[in-house]
Formats: sequence, C-alpha cells, structure tokens
Amino acid sequence: MNSLGKRSKTMKKQLTLTIDNQSCLSNPFVFARTVFGSLDIAGTSQVEYTARIKLFFEFVRKEGINRNSFLEFKRYLASRNDYSVSTKNKYLITAKVFLRELNRLGLLPVDITINVKSFMEARKHKRLGLTESEIRLISDYVHNLSFSKESTRLRAIICLLVYQGLRQIEITRLDIKHVDLVQKIAYVRGKGRDDTEAIDLHPSTIEALHAFLRTNKIADGPLFTSRSNNNRNGRLTTKSIRVMVTAVLRDIGIQKSTHSFRHFFTTKLLETYKSDLLCVARFTRHKSLQMLQVYDDALKQRADLPRYYRSFQDIKI
Repeated sequence: MNSLGKRSKTMKKQLTLTIDNQSCLSNPFVFARTVFGSLDIAGTSQVEYTARIKLFFEFVRKEGINRNSFLEFKRYLASRNDYSVSTKNKYLITAKVFLRELNRLGLLPVDITINVKSFMEARKHKRLGLTESEIRLISDYVHNLSFSKESTRLRAIICLLVYQGLRQIEITRLDIKHVDLVQKIAYVRGKGRDDTEAIDLHPSTIEALHAFLRTNKIADGPLFTSRSNNNRNGRLTTKSIRVMVTAVLRDIGIQKSTHSFRHFFTTKLLETYKSDLLCVARFTRHKSLQMLQVYDDALKQRADLPRYYRSFQDIKI
C-alpha cells in the first residue's frame, strides 16, 4: 500500500474513532442537541436540525463517519425517489451544518463537506397559491361561523394571512404590545430577523383584531395563546396554526397548505402593482427580489398561456 493509501486509511480510522468516542451514534438526539445548541441559530431551527439529523445518523451507524460519508450520504439521498429535491436538500444541509460544527469544535479533524454541492432545484414554486375564488369560499366559511372566542381568533389569524401575508412564525411571535390599532400598524419580527418592523394593517385586519381582543379580553402577553391542555395559555405554535387553518381548508375541499395564503398575497400585489418588485417587497418583506422574481415569472407565464395555445391552433393530432 502506498503512502497516500495508508494516510487515507489512517484518516478514516481517526474520523470514526473521534465520533465513536462522543457516543453520538448510540445517543444521537442528546448529542445532536448539544452540537446544534452551540450554533447561533433560532431555537426552532435547532429543533428542526435535531429532528432531521436522524436520517444521517441511521446512514452512518454501520460504517461510522469517514472522509467520504457526506458524499455517500448525498448519493444515498439521490437514490430516494420518495423525497423531493427540496426535502433532499434539507437533509443534506442539516448534515453539512452538523459536520462543520463537529470540525469547528475539534471533534472532526477535517471538514468532509468541502466540494460536495447541494442538489439543484428548479426556480419555480412547487405549490400553488390560493385563488380568488378559493379566498371567497374561505371568507364565506368564516362569516358563517357562530360568534365565539374561537371563531374571532380564527378570523383574526386568517385576516393576518390574507391581508398582511404574514408567515406562520410571524403570527406566533406577535404580542399585544406589537399591535397598535389606533395607529393601524403592527410590529412584526420576520423570518431570520432579530428586530421587529412596522407593517400597515388593512382595515379588515383591524376590524377582526378589534373583535378578537374584545371577545377574548386579552390585555398583555402573546396575541394568540393555546387552549390545549398541554400548552394552555402558552404562545400559540406554528403547528397549531397549521392544524387550525388546514382544518378550514379541508372542510371547504381545498387541498393546499397554510403557506398558500402568502402565495396569494404576493401574487395579488404583483398583479396590482404591475410587477413593480420594489413596491411589492415593501409589503411582502422579502430579503431579496430574487424570490419575488420567481412569483412574477410564474404570473407572466400563466398570463401568456393563451398566446402559447394559439401557436398550435392549426395543428390537429
């Protein structure tokens, strides 16, 4: 065996022994929480990373971690036809963050993620936003509910989704002090942001929030609280919002996600502002215009469909 081969074999042994000594494969979640807990990321991201890293642990459990483990994990993900490209990238990125942090902490002698690229994703949304006809169905559904603490809360949340385009995490972060119904503004802490930013409230949102606050008699603390036995009076979670909203969509017969409200909000503004991305970005609060461009491209492609169809009108097969 030449010197390069011996060095490679030694490195593989060193890597495997380093990880085994940490007992990460026998106690993966405890070890993962410790590693991800050392990162400067939000608590929700730590929870997501800890849940996703399980697949990587299962993959390396037999052989341990060596210099090719990350590349081999990518090839394994590529073979999984039950995962979308987006899902594959989430697992891959989680493993990359984990391995790089091990290297930074001195638990891995080298960064084995170098020169391994992520999966290429198409610059198009895989999920469709809600249509105006579907929004009308949702509006009718909400207005036909009997007046109660629960129905006013549901209406307020749906108004924040439809008229403000808020993300689920942004809704859960709202406190009473963040909402000024006199000035008609709310202070929202966006995705990946450390500070709040003011947004203008739509008149329908203001009306819904007034009814919600008056009916539920909330004076301070989180704007929306849980009513479940496990988390009573605690801050409402994104999972609770998804369950609540998707139940409404399911009752109406709409097979779309809670995030489809934000798609509707963004698309509606692009139509109104004639694709002026800078103006729309003031309301959607996207960090870059690239994502808005994806929305706009989809909008223009849909509008151009009649011309595409006419191109083949003389061809009959």
